Amino acid sequence: MSTNKKGTNPASVNPLIETLDVMALKNKTGNLYESIAVLARRSNQIAVNTKEELQKRLDDFSQHTDTMEEVQENKEQIEISRIYERMANAPLQALTEFKENRIFHRINKPQP
Repeated sequence: MSTNKKGTNPASVNPLIETLDVMALKNKTGNLYESIAVLARRSNQIAVNTKEELQKRLDDFSQHTDTMEEVQENKEQIEISRIYERMANAPLQALTEFKENRIFHRINKPQP
């Protein structure tokens, strides 16, 4: 399972939860549970990638000190954290990609 090179722009995904047409999800793969499995796998991929990206950006601000008294507030670090908090969560991003047919998936069937 993979996405197109463009991926999902997290800022373009509506962060609000909406009702879904379950039959539309089923029609994409022919099986509702398979569609949900595809969404779950892609959601996990997005979550891991987002976490790694956020960690890399915040590591630039880390200072290795031994005492808690020396912790300072960094406005850039706070702004980066706020950006990631406002982003749509990974399942909503995966669902948007799935609806827009930007997720490629296939079933590996055992050969007789």
